[in-house]
Amino acid sequence: MRSRMTFVLLGAVIAAACGSSDGQGPSPTPTPINPRLTAPAVEGPGPDEQLDTLRPTLIVKNGTSDVTGTRTYEFQISDSQDFSTALTSYITSFHVTVSKTGVPEGASGTTSFTPDADLQPTTRFYWRARVTQGATASEWSPVGKFRSKLVGFVKDGALFDPLIHGETVGERVGATTFLTGRGIRLDTERSYVRYRLPRTVRAGEFSMDVEGLAPNGPGPKAKVLGMQQGTGDFTTNDYRVDAQYRGLAGRPDNAIQWRVIYGDADDLSVRYEPSTDERYQSAVILNPSTPYHWRFTWGPEIRLVVRDGGLSGGSLYDRAMAAPRGSYNPNPHIAYLGAPIGRSGDEAATIAGTVYRNVWLGEQPRPDSLGSALWSVQQ
Repeated sequence: MRSRMTFVLLGAVIAAACGSSDGQGPSPTPTPINPRLTAPAVEGPGPDEQLDTLRPTLIVKNGTSDVTGTRTYEFQISDSQDFSTALTSYITSFHVTVSKTGVPEGASGTTSFTPDADLQPTTRFYWRARVTQGATASEWSPVGKFRSKLVGFVKDGALFDPLIHGETVGERVGATTFLTGRGIRLDTERSYVRYRLPRTVRAGEFSMDVEGLAPNGPGPKAKVLGMQQGTGDFTTNDYRVDAQYRGLAGRPDNAIQWRVIYGDADDLSVRYEPSTDERYQSAVILNPSTPYHWRFTWGPEIRLVVRDGGLSGGSLYDRAMAAPRGSYNPNPHIAYLGAPIGRSGDEAATIAGTVYRNVWLGEQPRPDSLGSALWSVQQ
């Protein structure tokens, strides 16, 4: 009798510990299982593919898990290869970093994601994805790479013109030719591209890559770039800006030179340019087959830098000057690749045969990654 009672009591204790068999007691809590996940694989776009969109669809082959359950994906896009902070992001109309979590896994073996805002144009982007299940995330996928659409814009106090894809945000004047993958060629001394800025840029940067600059040209004051107020005579304009690569009789031949006027062409106190001695120290033989990056900046300081081989090349020319008097305030503000004919005639206008691309004009410095889709060096 005692042994039977002991068995009944022991059974009650076990039942209480494990929950009642009639379902009215507490259910046992399952032990959590951390899934083992494998990273997704990049499917598309193709490696470093040039796209014709600012909102690309990114596709990965689904990752795997050793347990059943709902899985979602996280996608990251960046103009930086290490997915750190954006290289530059002040052009508010475009994005250079995107992060999206909670993308549902696709049922067909792949999962895709399309940004809901425009990426920065003409930019090399990097992207990756990972799968999440519960609180567990996989390793990141291998890094993919693509180039956003080659397109120019005029917005947010900035102008960008790639010029290598057969169109421009400016106006073509005179004989010009688009060279696929290279830029726009100004075919004569009377050819130029004109940009009408929507608002005055009182201080900023005007930069571009230029080929076709040959020594001993015919123009003793030949122009690489220019700016002015309106479209009147360029030579006598109160807000004239020009950067030159002088030809024969350039005093000296093949000199790099510039001139800036801050409000009055007749007032020498607001006319800024390197001295005659500096000009004679600035003769350089340029190779017409080499791209040179010209970067002109203005404001409290005026500066021209010319780099050999493009934006990341070595410096061939670097002259700066403080500008304490006057200010740069043209209205309307017009900018040029090359320059229009002024009273000085063809000798002080465009350099025939020059090829331009990757043009930036803005209140801020050129964004670090803008135009990176044009770089020949693989990043």
